Amino acid sequence: MAEQQVSITDLDPAQLQEVKKQLDQELDHLTTSYQQLKQAQSKFKSCVTDVNQLGPESKGKQVLVPLTSSLYVPGKLTDVENVVVDVGTGYYVKKTKAEAVQHYDSKTTFVQGNLDTLQKTIERKQENVQSVVQVLQMKMQQAQSAPQ
Repeated sequence: MAEQQVSITDLDPAQLQEVKKQLDQELDHLTTSYQQLKQAQSKFKSCVTDVNQLGPESKGKQVLVPLTSSLYVPGKLTDVENVVVDVGTGYYVKKTKAEAVQHYDSKTTFVQGNLDTLQKTIERKQENVQSVVQVLQMKMQQAQSAPQ
């Protein structure tokens, strides 16, 4: 079934309100997704910083090791040349520091690409909302100036 496009100028004020409401909801969802991606990107950058701070002086240092998102146990760093990297869905891989930095840098770059795409989508949605608001205001003014 082919999609049929309707001009927003053909809609009545109540329909325009519904379109605006839907666009606002989509915009809220996209904005939330953008913020979550920004947080993920920040975490990846933080991981790069943490890996880069590991040096010979870190050997034997006391650390807290996460077992779950809320349970940590004390531990000591014994190998400062290799790290365990969370590669997603509960899988962890031993990597050298250079491999870990490369992994997190590629994740950061990937997320940035998604952020750029999402930003453009958000801007288009905002333009759509503005268009709907302008048409709605125009229709409201026409309704008020129309003879009763």
